[in-house]
Amino acid sequence: MLPRSGDVLHVTRAASVQFLRPFMFRVIRVLDWPTYDGWIWLDGYELNAAGDAVNRRSIFVQRQGLRQLRAAPEQRPHTVRQRRPVARTPVRVG
Repeated sequence: MLPRSGDVLHVTRAASVQFLRPFMFRVIRVLDWPTYDGWIWLDGYELNAAGDAVNRRSIFVQRQGLRQLRAAPEQRPHTVRQRRPVARTPVRVG
């Protein structure tokens, strides 16, 4: 699973031995830094129990060790609205 921006992940020791205490992490982006096979750098926010961001972090994890708690909302297609023509009237000056 390759995380996307907005995904909320559960990060545990399965992702990396450096994480003794599991935590929730909301992804900002997947960094394209060179890594070992199966490992990725993630930029995002550590979340508290209420789901509020408490700390911005970049973490180095194994993709297989991540568990997705919430997927990012689907992107809405961009719509372009038609503009209404503006009624132009002469203005008296002076």
